[in-house]
Amino acid sequence: MLKKLRQGLWNYHNVALIVLMPLLLLPLPLVFRQKEAECAFVLLLMATYWMTEVIPLSMTAMLPAILFPLFGVMKSSAVAKEYFKDFHFLLIGVICLATSIEKWGLHRRIALRLVTLVGVNPAWLILGFMSGCAFISMWVQNISAVTMVMPIVEAVLQQIMKAKAECAGKDNPCLQTSHEQTEVNQILILLLFSKGVQARPPCRSKQDLMMCKAMCIGIAYSSSIGGITTLPGTSPNLIFSEYLNQIYPDCNSINFGNWLMLCLPISVIMLLLTWIWLYWLFIGSDFRFLCRRGGEHTEKEKAARKVIEDEYKSLGPMSSQEIFTGAVFLVMVALWLTRSPGFIPGWASLFPHQKGYITDATVSLLLGFLFFIVPHANYSISVHPESMISWKEFQASMPWKVALLVGGGFALAEGTKESGLSLWVAELLTPLGFLPVLATITIACIIVTTITEVASNAATITIFLPILSPLAEAIHVNPLYVLIPSTLCTSFSFLLPVSNPPNAVVFAYGHVSIMDMVKAGLGVNVIGLLSVLLAVATWGVPLFSLNTYPDWAPVLPEFNSTAP
Repeated sequence: MLKKLRQGLWNYHNVALIVLMPLLLLPLPLVFRQKEAECAFVLLLMATYWMTEVIPLSMTAMLPAILFPLFGVMKSSAVAKEYFKDFHFLLIGVICLATSIEKWGLHRRIALRLVTLVGVNPAWLILGFMSGCAFISMWVQNISAVTMVMPIVEAVLQQIMKAKAECAGKDNPCLQTSHEQTEVNQILILLLFSKGVQARPPCRSKQDLMMCKAMCIGIAYSSSIGGITTLPGTSPNLIFSEYLNQIYPDCNSINFGNWLMLCLPISVIMLLLTWIWLYWLFIGSDFRFLCRRGGEHTEKEKAARKVIEDEYKSLGPMSSQEIFTGAVFLVMVALWLTRSPGFIPGWASLFPHQKGYITDATVSLLLGFLFFIVPHANYSISVHPESMISWKEFQASMPWKVALLVGGGFALAEGTKESGLSLWVAELLTPLGFLPVLATITIACIIVTTITEVASNAATITIFLPILSPLAEAIHVNPLYVLIPSTLCTSFSFLLPVSNPPNAVVFAYGHVSIMDMVKAGLGVNVIGLLSVLLAVATWGVPLFSLNTYPDWAPVLPEFNSTAP
């Protein structure tokens, strides 16, 4: 009876949390009756709902539009303006490009080409797939990169494990990774995952199983590592960039070029150390393969090479659609890099009377627009020509949930500023000014990394940005010194399958257990944290002038200050 009662109560725990949290937080606005307390009520309520996900993340993001006007913090029209920013235009253009890349199969050509370059030795094969996934993740959503690469990885793994079986050497149609089969695989994986079933193919030896674990976990982690490299690579980066434009409008320190200069070395260091860590953890401590690349290949390596070569040959020559998509991609990156490099005048200086008018979003949207104008070559003269991508295809790829979530975060950030909550937080955090700056940054990064394991990356950074920027102002430290490493650490959700979508997709293939991911994730979290701290303490300092308090940040003379 008690068991049934507990089960019944658990079934309604979401409803209980939705109702109880506002009641528990209600004393804040009722007792203090100040704008700061009313805004704190909204902030804590949203943080709780975001971390527990009792309400869809995108709908929780709507709370400022409801509560700020009711509390008198902001007018409804003012709140509404915060829900669509420059960030959204940048996102739309990037998603147009990502939709075309996925539709025309350019991602598969890139991934397979990178793998063929590194070889088929298990260790080099893992590095090849990780590099391919990380590169793709620089330009598309992390979850998209994983779902693009994993079907190819699965085909190679199955071929390796069956290389010595009686069917070795025969064509196996089950291993084809065509677009249709990829979709079927993904549907089956999601069904298996929802039912808690592990679809592990039969492994011939412990070594095979360990290689499966290392490769699959490597794919999940490399998508997050690659995502931090570029501003549009992952949601937290874009949220940070737009938050900076909103709260510090005179700050022009962050652009595509200098972000790439900071984060590309971080990603390379993390990728290589993660590869070595996973190899040591799952396969062994014999690193002699680093000194030998040639030699005789085993049957399994030959089988893997055959699968990869057959897959690459099946793609045929590059189609006109792939060439156009690749060209747009290269032009977009080039324009981002040269718009305003900082050390030399960029092409944006050709418009002197519109200084600050052109952003990365302008470039993204302009080139994304081309995919709806330029027709693809596969149509008949008698038929109305179709564009490179359709609105339906774009709509299916567009992360509307993230767009609304980010809008809610911007509204929340503006509310904390208008209500004075950010100033109150700055006063509260002033004692941290007596700590060494690097210690303060480390504490912030550890807290963010811990929270992001159980909450959405986008929700985590949205919650912490309005807290960390007043902290930086309170201790008189360049806000970028605190915000950049915290933003990067938000993407380090490596411990659990539920920590982020790429982890869940890889876990659903059934090669890894939760404990495998926890053990591997702990090491990668440490690698990521140390890599980020190294970057902001060395080459990040001259890149963003982190050792000086900038003119674009407010000066709070009544607070204690310290220098980095």
